[in-house]
This record gives sequence, C-alpha cells and structure tokens, in this order.
Amino acid sequence: MDLSLEYFWSEMTANPLLFLAVALTLGVILVNGWTDAPNAIATCVVTRCMSARAAILMAAVFNFLGVFLMTKINATVAETITKMVDFGSNSHEAIVALSAAMFAIVTWATLAWAFGIPTSESHALIAGLTGSAIALHGSLAGVNGGEWIKVVYGIGISVSLGFGLGWLVCKLVTKLFYHVERRKTEPLFRGAQIFGAACMSFMHGAQDGQKFMGVILLCLFLSHGETPQAIAPPEWLMLLCSVIMGLGTAIGGKKIIKSVGMDMVKLEKYQGFSADIAASLSLLFCSIFSLPVSTTHAKTTAIMGVGAVKRIKAINFTVVKEMCMTWVLTFPGCGLIGFLMTKLFIAVF
Repeated sequence: MDLSLEYFWSEMTANPLLFLAVALTLGVILVNGWTDAPNAIATCVVTRCMSARAAILMAAVFNFLGVFLMTKINATVAETITKMVDFGSNSHEAIVALSAAMFAIVTWATLAWAFGIPTSESHALIAGLTGSAIALHGSLAGVNGGEWIKVVYGIGISVSLGFGLGWLVCKLVTKLFYHVERRKTEPLFRGAQIFGAACMSFMHGAQDGQKFMGVILLCLFLSHGETPQAIAPPEWLMLLCSVIMGLGTAIGGKKIIKSVGMDMVKLEKYQGFSADIAASLSLLFCSIFSLPVSTTHAKTTAIMGVGAVKRIKAINFTVVKEMCMTWVLTFPGCGLIGFLMTKLFIAVF
C-alpha cells in the first residue's frame, strides 16, 4: 500500500469518513500530549531543573526520536494495536466504529484532565477500540484475546517494575552519595535529572507514538476494507504524531505536571532522577517484548517507589487512590463510551 503523504491526503479528501477518523485520532494524540506526555517531564520541572517551556520543547524532540528510532528497531507495539480488534469487512461501518472509539477516548481523557488526574491514554485507546468492536459485532467476536492479554501482562509488569526499580535506583543513589554534601551533588543531579526526563520522553514516544501511528494506519486499511498488515509507518507520520503530541503538552501539561510531580510525593533532584531512570527502564523492557503499556503507570509507580525509600508515609495516598481509581475505571468507563458512541455513530452516519 502506498503510504506517501500525497496519497494519504488524496484518500482523506476523497473519503469524508476517513478524514473524520484521522482527525479524531489526531485529536486523541493532542489529548495524549496534554494528559500523558507531561508525566515524562513532571519531575524535571517540579525539581526546577528546567523551566516548563524548555522541558516541553525537549519532550517534543525526544518524543519524535523515540517514535522514529524504536519504530525502526521494533514496530511490534504498533502492530499489536492494529491486530487487537476486528472491525469486520464492511468498510463503512468499520471506519465509523473507529471514529466513535476515538471520540470516546477524547471525551474520557478530557474529563480526567479537568480534574487534574493523569489518566492513561494507552488504556483508554485499548478500551475505546474494544467497546466499539463489541458494539459492531454485538459480541466479543471482534476482540482478539491473544493480543488483548498482552495488555494485562503489561499492566502487571510495568507497575511492578516501576515501583521496584524506583525503590532500587533511589536506594542505590542514596547509598552512593550518603557521605557527600547535598550542595555538592546539586549540579550533578540537575544534569542527571534532565537526562532522565529526556529518557522518559524518548520512551513515551516509543510506546504511545507507536500506538497512535498504528491507529492511523488502521484507519487507512479499514477505509479500503483490507485486513491490517504489519507495515512500517512512514517518516512523515512519525513527525506529525510527535508535533501534535508536543503541541498538546504545551497547551495543557502544567496541570498534570503538578499532580504527578508535586501532589503525590515531594521530590528532590536525586529522587526525580531515580524515578525517571526507573520508569524509562520499565518502558524499555516492555517495548522490547512488544507489550503495549502505560507511561503514566510506569512513571507514577516509580515515583511511589522512590517515595517509599525514605518512608512509606512520604507518599500521598489520597492522590494515589484517585489515580488508581481512574486507572481501574478507564477500561469499563471508556469501553462503555466507545460502545454507546459506536451505536450512535452508526445510526447517524
């Protein structure tokens, strides 16, 4: 299939439903930028290693690098998303259902953002697609259980690794610099914190960028009534996703930065560095093994692990409870919205 920008644009302008589906997907990427991408730079900003504007620019650059390099190395995260659900052979109904799923994700994520809760667009994406597929088939026949189970594995692994590595890295850093004066370590950990935030932004692009590129490619396949195939996304699509994500972070990222970096645990520079490195390693592991996971889960649990090194009471469990509740409700909540929107969209279109 021709994946040039010229061909893609001609297909969109010739097919209003494809245009709608792609526009809504780009809307989801924008929402991901203001609700999910800020997790990558939250600790760097609140520890005052970088200004919010500089951190957002850095996040945009490293998101693109993460999308570009990890897609070249291993594009299976994108492939998992395209194979997770089956929208059937009716191209009209399939593209309508996909549009409904994207609308559901934007609705869910915007509500979470309004309350300053860092929801997971990765899981909202999976839930929305699943709800739409169920509505289209009237059963679970449209859900690929073999691909879906990877999400369950990913949740358990990313949360466990995030917390465990957060505790381990922070404990190691504390031991190594125990006898060094705090003021002498400030310059070192300022630079290390920036490096850690860059790693997090890179891995966010590697994970979430791939997922959304997979959806845009899925739009094109469904509009032609074709079965999704494993195709490497073109460079223009990588750049487009990165720019839209960076724009979203610039629009609304500060609210999430506060929730993640300040409200849950009060962090110092060495702790922020520890959390970023731990979350990055967790995401790298999951990406290598083709597990579509949430950067939100990896980062927030890493911060909890860091906070637990000093004492467990250092963690604000009221904020943690709100986050966990949102995570738990994402699958049924966004899935239900996807189901209802699909029924509505099919009736309208």
